[in-house]
Amino acid sequence: MACRLGCGACCIAPSISSPIPGMPKGKPANTRCIQLNEENLCKLFGKAERPKVCADFKPCPDICGGTNQFALETLLELEMLT
Repeated sequence: MACRLGCGACCIAPSISSPIPGMPKGKPANTRCIQLNEENLCKLFGKAERPKVCADFKPCPDICGGTNQFALETLLELEMLT
């Protein structure tokens, strides 16, 4: 599955413990990453500064579903299980 441009759910829902430029302590769950632009695109995509955990995340139908809202809700649910 290809990433849905402009979704941004994976940059909002999960907590990230790795440092992110502009967020040296990572980010809490359900918090918009500082590197997510107004169009919900990652400003670090393809750059060395992008955290490994972000680069390693791959979209899949079970997580992302057919809509951005589904992806956000699913990722928030999974976050609450961890």
